[in-house]
This record gives sequence, structure tokens and C-alpha cells, in this order.
Amino acid sequence: NGKHSFDIHLEAYLKPADGSDNLLTKSNFRYMYWTMSQQLTHHTSNGCPVTSGDMMGSGTISGPSPDSYGSLLELTWKGERPLALTDGTSRTFVEDGDTVTLRGYCEKDHVRIGFGECSGKILPSL
Repeated sequence: NGKHSFDIHLEAYLKPADGSDNLLTKSNFRYMYWTMSQQLTHHTSNGCPVTSGDMMGSGTISGPSPDSYGSLLELTWKGERPLALTDGTSRTFVEDGDTVTLRGYCEKDHVRIGFGECSGKILPSL
């Protein structure tokens, strides 16, 4: 479906509480099995009242190679293979104090349009 999907570059970073950003993965929306048009069609065919301005979530965006897997579950093989971070620690899953950042952009003919970034810090349970 790559040729019918959006060419959106995606990156995910993990930053430990006292560390620096670690690139976890680089993927692309074109790897999605279903295009956004197909996902929208599926929603509306079952009576979901989608209107202008509604946001759609595609789910995990994983590529074909290990460096493009879209989740820590995939990147660590269900937590069996810890991921080494630049500060010498490792992760199989996120931990309290970690910050996860997602970035996306489109690029064509050396022109880049960024979508900004979305970051969230994992807080301990109360």
C-alpha cells in the first residue's frame, strides 16, 4: 500500500529522567497495511459518524526492518532483548521519569514540512 499512502517520516525518542534523547526508531506511514482512506471507509461503513475536523488514529506504525519497528514491544522482542541507551542503561519497557517524544515530517525535493513534536513524561502511579 506504500504508493497509495502518505509519505510521512516518523521518529520516536526516549529520554531517561537524567539522560539525553535516544532515537528508538525511524519509520514511515507508507508502511501501514491499510491506508487512511481505507481506515476511514471501514469506520463509516459501520455507521461511525465521522465529520470534518475529526482526528483519526492509525495505530502502531511499524516498518519492515528492526530499526523501523513502531513499539518497544517489537523493538525488544516482547521485553526479551533489552534496548541499550546512550547513558549505559537499557530498557525493555518505559519507566517512571522517562520522556517519550514523537516527531513527524514530510519531505520532497529538499523541502521539509514538520508536524512538530509530541512529548510525554511517564509519571509514577499514586
